[in-house]
Amino acid sequence: MSETTDQAKERLYLFDTTLRDGNQTQGVDFSVEDKYIIAEALDRIGIDYIEGGWPGANQTDTELFENRPKLKNAKFTSFGMTRRAGRSAHNDPGLVAVIDADVDAVCLFGKTWDYQAEVALGIDLVEAVELIGDSVAAAVERAGEALFDAEHFFDGYKSNPEFSLNCIKSAFEAGARWIVLCDTNGGTLPHEIGRIVEEVIAYIPGDRLGIHCHNDTENAVANTLAAVNAGVRHIQGSLNGLGERCGNANLVSIIPTLMLKSEYADRFETGINEQGLKTLTHTSRLLYELLNKAPDAHAPYVGSAAFAHKGGVHGSAVLKDPRTYEHVPPESIGNKRHILISDQAGKANVLMQLADMGIEVAPDDKRLMALVNEVKDKEFQGYTYDGAEASFELMARRALGEVPAYFAVDSFRVMVERRHNARGELVTVSEATVKVTVDDETLMSAGEGNGPVNALDEALRKDLGKYSSYIEDIELADYKVRILSQEGTGAVTRVMIESIDGDGNRWSTVGVSPNIVDASFQALIDSIVYKLFRDGAPAGTSA
Repeated sequence: MSETTDQAKERLYLFDTTLRDGNQTQGVDFSVEDKYIIAEALDRIGIDYIEGGWPGANQTDTELFENRPKLKNAKFTSFGMTRRAGRSAHNDPGLVAVIDADVDAVCLFGKTWDYQAEVALGIDLVEAVELIGDSVAAAVERAGEALFDAEHFFDGYKSNPEFSLNCIKSAFEAGARWIVLCDTNGGTLPHEIGRIVEEVIAYIPGDRLGIHCHNDTENAVANTLAAVNAGVRHIQGSLNGLGERCGNANLVSIIPTLMLKSEYADRFETGINEQGLKTLTHTSRLLYELLNKAPDAHAPYVGSAAFAHKGGVHGSAVLKDPRTYEHVPPESIGNKRHILISDQAGKANVLMQLADMGIEVAPDDKRLMALVNEVKDKEFQGYTYDGAEASFELMARRALGEVPAYFAVDSFRVMVERRHNARGELVTVSEATVKVTVDDETLMSAGEGNGPVNALDEALRKDLGKYSSYIEDIELADYKVRILSQEGTGAVTRVMIESIDGDGNRWSTVGVSPNIVDASFQALIDSIVYKLFRDGAPAGTSA
């Protein structure tokens, strides 16, 4: 972080639109409870404005504004359109619902592109300017603070700068705290953003200007930073870049850039402190969890792969000084470093991975080099431990003599049958039989499932002797199959299994075989053994 005194810095204000614009993402539909959770998380980070939605537009938003989130830092903000043509501001039910809501600020949007005003609204340009001013004035009167989102501003400015400028001057003169320049279609490029903002500042000061960018050219973050460099002091965006079409500017990328990169950290401050910044990774992943989606592993700053090092040269250098291959400390945004194990790994990678697991091994320990060679041999066979950390940990601890003998699998058999059930419906049923030895006792159990892996899992759970209670809460969270060789139906198959237990712990395991069922069974056994080891299950007397 910068050593420049805070007094010398300009303030940047952050506005989050996840609950409104983010909710317009295809496949996203927040519940009221989801919105409460997200709003509270944003508030903890230190966001200045949280846009809740459009009061009266739907039942969810109406309920949210009837019982607004309890925020400590952020201004809860409503969103809506300027008055309709032919109605006064106080005689437009839609506008009244927005400005009369229980909020700290009101954000209104209006057309600032002559094409949109004439085609979408069907009104003349003089009236388009008037309704903006009237609506903003009403919002200021009722709510105290108003923002104006100048919709399609950059397209409008390139088409008819006089009209676009008249629109935002109307909002400014009516008392809007922020005039937000919107790249609504997301097609404007950074150099255009910078130039246009600089020209607009001749009419409206930068400390009253904001930026709202969409990501249709993958430039939303770059466009936002270009606008800041040009003089705007208010930034709109969303968590994880959610939003209409290709999304909005990603605040999860923008915030750490502003706070950790000297070009911005030396000049600006935000409402977010170091502790708030450290919650960013958690908040990003929380949103994915609410959406029931896997987090983007390669997301800048917060992804699980953002500080992952695979090459042996990289791992060795990072071991000496993380700055060799990391542009910021991962801990600063609540993330952590990952040293990946692969056929590209050297001793340094393995040492760092072992250290991360709490295992201290001397660099000259003969077992270490044997483990490195085993990793490379396994990877040659098709195994991968990049994403199967539990399988690697078991292999490493076995090499070091730390994994007890729990049980031995004597044999298994799977039968898949396609038949008509009693209702005449065509179904596929799998049946599995597993024979294991636990404490010198042979146990045999059978299970039935909708697939061979499910059937094997059910069979193991039925009777694993004294270990049954340890595995009863394991669930299969994800199952991935990859064909490794181009030999048609006889190809070698790799299976990755992600498991989760009742406490929310997740771990991944891998299996490789020409037989997909055998590969799956390997990964399944690793998953069970990892659970037993992690939970401190007692050793068996046979293996």
